[in-house]
Amino acid sequence: MPTTSLPRTLRIAILAYPGCVGAEVFAVVDVLRLAGHLARAQRTPPAMRLELQVVGLHGRRVTMAGGLVLSVQPPAAAIDVLIVPGLDIDRLDDWEARLAPLQRELVFIRKTFASGSAVAGVCVGAFLLAQAGLLDGRRATTAWLCAPQLVQRYPQVRLVPDAVLVEDGAVLTTGAVSSVFDLSLLLVRRSLGARVAAATARMALLSDGRTSQAPYVDASLRPLPMPSFAQSVEQWLRTRLAEPYDLARLARAFHVSPRTLLRRVKAESGHPPLVLLQQARVEEAKRLLRESGWSLARVTEAVGYGDLPTFSRLFAARVGETPARYRRRTSGLTLP
Repeated sequence: MPTTSLPRTLRIAILAYPGCVGAEVFAVVDVLRLAGHLARAQRTPPAMRLELQVVGLHGRRVTMAGGLVLSVQPPAAAIDVLIVPGLDIDRLDDWEARLAPLQRELVFIRKTFASGSAVAGVCVGAFLLAQAGLLDGRRATTAWLCAPQLVQRYPQVRLVPDAVLVEDGAVLTTGAVSSVFDLSLLLVRRSLGARVAAATARMALLSDGRTSQAPYVDASLRPLPMPSFAQSVEQWLRTRLAEPYDLARLARAFHVSPRTLLRRVKAESGHPPLVLLQQARVEEAKRLLRESGWSLARVTEAVGYGDLPTFSRLFAARVGETPARYRRRTSGLTLP
């Protein structure tokens, strides 16, 4: 959504289609409605007036994910921002079959964008935008769980996998489901102003300013399609997290030279073995922080580090928050 030459009336359309996720439709409607109430209560002059409609291309009713039925309107002639929610998924494959029934939606997305409208894809709504050709050569994000599938299916997309929001020209994409609230607050900020957006976030208990999905990533939920050699090396490292990294020993275990091991692992996984080990150590530390009552020092030692500050810096660089903050947010444990 460009920030220059904004119209006095911002006409927003949410595209509801069979199998879309209702929460990603309702969140925009409800956050903008709440923001409007707060703007009037604060007597804050809006930067522009909002017109919001939920539209569909299959008559007046759409059956969403879970069988919920929603009343919709036909699209208006003029749309400034088109929001495309994600679709229900229970597997991370067979995207062709999932997208095939949505040809009318894909044509509508393409034509709406070509007419000059901004388009926002929420969560796996990015797959619809990519299928419609809107993400070719653009920076984009999607739900962290589906990011590998997006970049594999659409290699022309410049994926920013950890981002909560990515804006590239008139195309905006968001991360996983709750990022629809980040998008909604962005719309409020640009239409009703920063003061109303901050008040809306406080009223609705929303985080205003998230930038990364990294703190929420759980690698155990996402099978990583690594070739067998690199996967075997990673598994060997995972069973020895507390042991010092020794490249020569690792190479001997796989009956290759250190140089060959580095080359093959990097070619297959995109990372050297040490990075795979660091990733595995961070993931195990996240699990221990969530599920155990161990002290931070004990967790650090369990994943192979003798110095808590050093590991805390590594953890924060990869996760986006310190181990202590991660534990407070995810486990509910009381820290000493």
